[in-house]
Amino acid sequence: MQASWGRNAGLGLALGSAFAFGGSGVAAKPLIEAGLDPLHVVWLRVAGSALIMLPVAWRHRDLVRRRPALLLGFGLLAVAGVQACYFAAISRIPVGVALLIEYLAPALVLGWVRFVQRRPVTRAAAVGVVLAVVGLACVVEVWSGLTFDALGLLLALGAACCQVGYFVLSDHGGDGDNAADPLGVIAYGLLVGTAVLTVIARPWSMDFSLLGGSASMGGTAVPAGLLLAWVVLVATVLAYVTGVVSVRKLSPQVAGVVACLEAVIATVLAWVLLREHLSAPQIVGGAVVLIGAFIAQSQAPKAPSGPVASGSVVASAADAGVTDEERLSVERAGT
Repeated sequence: MQASWGRNAGLGLALGSAFAFGGSGVAAKPLIEAGLDPLHVVWLRVAGSALIMLPVAWRHRDLVRRRPALLLGFGLLAVAGVQACYFAAISRIPVGVALLIEYLAPALVLGWVRFVQRRPVTRAAAVGVVLAVVGLACVVEVWSGLTFDALGLLLALGAACCQVGYFVLSDHGGDGDNAADPLGVIAYGLLVGTAVLTVIARPWSMDFSLLGGSASMGGTAVPAGLLLAWVVLVATVLAYVTGVVSVRKLSPQVAGVVACLEAVIATVLAWVLLREHLSAPQIVGGAVVLIGAFIAQSQAPKAPSGPVASGSVVASAADAGVTDEERLSVERAGT
């Protein structure tokens, strides 16, 4: 019962994270159209979030000594890497193509879990990934303006690999007695990301006066400061917190597939708030992504066997003759 509740809570957090991340583009696009450079918007997003999380970073300052590699990796991959590679990619290839390649991350996560960590992958998760990728191709209308640019495609693939790092590191941070508090990991990740993006975005050249004006959202004037607050507080701080916690309650592969809903949510919000047209293939694709996410989370990952599950807690559960579901619950409690 407790394991089921934890899984349901994890699914709810994953959905919340997808919604929060999906709303970033709707709030950021009016700022860009008002005159801000896309990279400057990214810097404001990450730097503002890092400022909000500074008290959390101070509270968990012991993480700098205990888990420096985790913090550095999370900042470089999950924060700076995804943003920088994606924006560099869309400067060379269509947005839809870049978005689709970036969201190949769940498939790459399955490969990491299966071949690097040597852990079993459920058929449900594999089918869910395939459906999610097919659905995403429809959501972003990958066939529109399709062009081949080797560097652009490599940059988009780099964004996907960095997103794999986000899921893997989020899960890895909760391992064993040396577990890292998710809020601390996010806080230091944002600080590291801010340092890296400051070099790339060069915010000193930004026109900060634009933040005191307004921007048009679907024909309605909205204060630019309010849009920035949404991007920082909801689309970044809340999105990362719920996302990292959901990975620890579910698994990297399941959370990765649910995260594909971000593209669907972003498309629907753009339709409702920005009055952007939503075509029939996009609607069908969104439904397919939903089906894929449902299938992926419908079956819990199998408990590892052999050397992977050689811990005393798991072995004791096996000797006691408990069910697979109970054994998986015991194994998770032991880690």
